[in-house]
Amino acid sequence: MGEAVTRYKMIREGDRVAVGFSGGKDSFTMLESLILLRDRAPINFTVCAFTIEQGKFLAPIEPFGEFLRARGVDWTYRVDDPSIRLLAEQPGHGCDLCSRFRRRAVYEICRELGANVIALGHTADDFCESLLRNVMFTGRVAALPPITWSRKREFKLIRPLMFVTEDLTTAYAKEAGAPVVPCGCSQKTGTVRRSLRDIFAELEKDFPHLKQTMLTAMSNVTTSRLLDLRFLDLEAGREASDGGTEAAFPLLDEPAFNEL
Repeated sequence: MGEAVTRYKMIREGDRVAVGFSGGKDSFTMLESLILLRDRAPINFTVCAFTIEQGKFLAPIEPFGEFLRARGVDWTYRVDDPSIRLLAEQPGHGCDLCSRFRRRAVYEICRELGANVIALGHTADDFCESLLRNVMFTGRVAALPPITWSRKREFKLIRPLMFVTEDLTTAYAKEAGAPVVPCGCSQKTGTVRRSLRDIFAELEKDFPHLKQTMLTAMSNVTTSRLLDLRFLDLEAGREASDGGTEAAFPLLDEPAFNEL
């Protein structure tokens, strides 16, 4: 995570980082790691956590709140009534609509918390799945950005776990004894996300470093080997640039991630 934060300049001096805490293994690992990083980093920043209740947790979230407060974490819990009504009135609503409701609630609570950075718990698995989902189903070569900004540039949104695979977050949460609370959406079957996860699970039996290779590919784009006319030189006698960039993920024979 230190490698991601450093490479993409996710956190700066004086930032207040609000961690979107879902009660799952990924957000728990991110929160714990950011606190450790805060205590070791050569810059000063603060960390807090918040949870938005949208009516989809499969178990009470309060025990996790007690667990976090016992560890000295500033945690805020908020029930989002518009999301609860959405669930009651449109039980079959899609992810995009739910995400829109959650985004509004997140921005509201982060203003109250005085945060200027919002940390999201997307892992390396999510980055790889996003790339395949866009290529296979939306006709775009795109994934998740490591950092992005809210529309009015009021908040910077960061994804510090972009180099961390979910087998690590699962192991860490288990070792820490975290009372993980699953979300109902994660249990759905017959979805594109579930199908992609099954594909990865099967491929990784023979290619265990598959996700690391895909992460490297995302920052090593050879634009002249694609079909986008914006990056192709169609005139004879001129050399097109490959557009390759520095690899985002360390090569397999390189040392471990840099420490911040």
